[in-house]
Amino acid sequence: MKKKEQNTEYNPHPFDVSDITLPRELDELVEALAGNVHDTWARGRLDQGWRWGKERNDTKRENPCLVPYDQLPDVEKEYDRATAISTLKVISKMGFKIVKE
Repeated sequence: MKKKEQNTEYNPHPFDVSDITLPRELDELVEALAGNVHDTWARGRLDQGWRWGKERNDTKRENPCLVPYDQLPDVEKEYDRATAISTLKVISKMGFKIVKE
């Protein structure tokens, strides 16, 4: 099988959301989305044969973050929150509104 050539021309252009401030009313949603981001990541890892390990070991497929979201260290939660916040900011930037019913 022929190996694909890597595209070195890729230049990502994410939305500029620096002008977007999320209202505090979305804090609950941010946390729920962050937990879901973590669970989605964890489900993928577990489905690939990874398991919990005291330290990350790619060879053994072990990762200490394979725990429920509320048991993650704050630094790991912040990574998931950043993904959630960025997503919500893009939604806002595109003109969509999030309304809790």
